[in-house]
Amino acid sequence: MSAERMSRRSVLSRVIAGAGIGTAGLATLGVLAAAGTTAWVARVVVTPPKHRTEDIRVLGYRDRTITLSATDDTRLPGRYSFWFNGARGHLRLGEILSQTPGMVTRELLGVDLGDLADAERGYLGGWIYLSPDDLDVEYESVSIPTPVGPAPAWLIPADAASSRWAIIVHGRGVRRAEGLRAVESFRAAGYTTLLVSYRNDGDAPSSSDGRYALGDTEWQDVDAAIVWAIDRGASDVVLMGWSMGGATVLQAATRSSHAATIRGLVLESPVIDWVATLDYQGGERGLPGPIRRAVYRLLSARLGHWVTGQSQPIDLSRLDFVRRADELQLPILLLHSADDGFVPVTASRALAEARPDIVTYEEFTVARHTKLWNYDAARWNGAITAWLNRLREPIAHTGRSRRR
Repeated sequence: MSAERMSRRSVLSRVIAGAGIGTAGLATLGVLAAAGTTAWVARVVVTPPKHRTEDIRVLGYRDRTITLSATDDTRLPGRYSFWFNGARGHLRLGEILSQTPGMVTRELLGVDLGDLADAERGYLGGWIYLSPDDLDVEYESVSIPTPVGPAPAWLIPADAASSRWAIIVHGRGVRRAEGLRAVESFRAAGYTTLLVSYRNDGDAPSSSDGRYALGDTEWQDVDAAIVWAIDRGASDVVLMGWSMGGATVLQAATRSSHAATIRGLVLESPVIDWVATLDYQGGERGLPGPIRRAVYRLLSARLGHWVTGQSQPIDLSRLDFVRRADELQLPILLLHSADDGFVPVTASRALAEARPDIVTYEEFTVARHTKLWNYDAARWNGAITAWLNRLREPIAHTGRSRRR
C-alpha cells in the first residue's frame, strides 16, 4: 500500500473516530465501507459537477407540445428550461396541458439549442433565459479581475444613469444565466445589474484546488465585483444570491472591507446553514448519522485535503447564519419554498424568526428549489419590487451590536 493511501486512511480513521462511530457501529458498517462512504460523500460536496443526471424521459412531441415522464419537477406549474443530450440541447417548457400518473404534456415554447428529434432524456431547470439577449435589453460582456483571474460577467445598465447596483450570484452547479430572471425587477427599480461568475463554476477560472468552498472562498470573487462596481460609480449595492450563492453573499456582506457599500441582501432558496443542508441531503439518501457527522469533520479538518482535494478546510461554523444571526445588520429579503427538496427551509425560517427586525421573509409552497420565479413570477417580482422600494427608506437602528 502506498504511503499516500495509508495517510488518507489514517485521516479517515481519525475523522470517523471523532465523529463518534464506536466499535459496535464499525462492526456493522465495516471500517473500509464507512471510510469509503465518508470520503466519497465529502468529495462530492466540494467537487463541481460535470454532468447533471438526465432523469426525465422524452415520450413524444409535436410542434407546440411535448410529453415527458411524470416527476416532481415535470408536474410543477409554470415556465422552465429543459436540457437534453448532455446539456447540448435546450428548450423552454410552458404550462401543463394534461397529465396522467405516468406522463405530463406541456406547452413547448421554443427550442433554443439542439435537435429535439434526437432527445430521449433530459432534466428540468429554472433558469429559462440563456443570455441577456433573451431579455431584449442592452448589455455588455465584461471581465472582473478576481483573486483567481479574470471572471466573465454581464453588465446590464439601468435605463437611466444610476449609482444603485445589484450584483447577482448564481448557485452551485449552474452559471450566471440563473440570475437573469431577477433583471426585470431590479431594472424596473432603477438598478444597474451585474451578473457574475466565480471560481470553479465553468465560466470563471478554477481555483488552485478546483474545489468548491461552499462560499468560504468564493465570496472573494464577489468582493472583487463590488470593487469593480464601485470603480464605475456604484454607491449602493444590493447583493442577490441563489442557493450556494446565498451562502456566498452572506460571507461577502460580513467579511468584505467594502461592506459599507452593501445596502441589502436578496436570498433566493439560500443555504443559511451548510450543516443543516448537508444533513438533510444525507438523510434523504439514507446516510447514517455517524457517516454524515464524519463528512462534516472531514470537510473542516486541516488534513482533509488528503481525501477531498481541498487546499484548505471549510469553516462550517462561519457559514452558519442561524448561529450568527446577531451579527447581521443589513436588510434581507429571504425567498424560500417550504418543499424546496434540496436546501431545507428550516434555517431560513430560523433566521427570519431570530431577526424579524431586518428579515422580510416570503415563504412559497410547491415551487421547490430555485424555481420560485418560474412557479409564480408575479408574486416573486412583486416581493422584490416592494422590498427595493422599502430599501430607500431610512433604516431604524436595531440596537444590536455587530460581532466580528
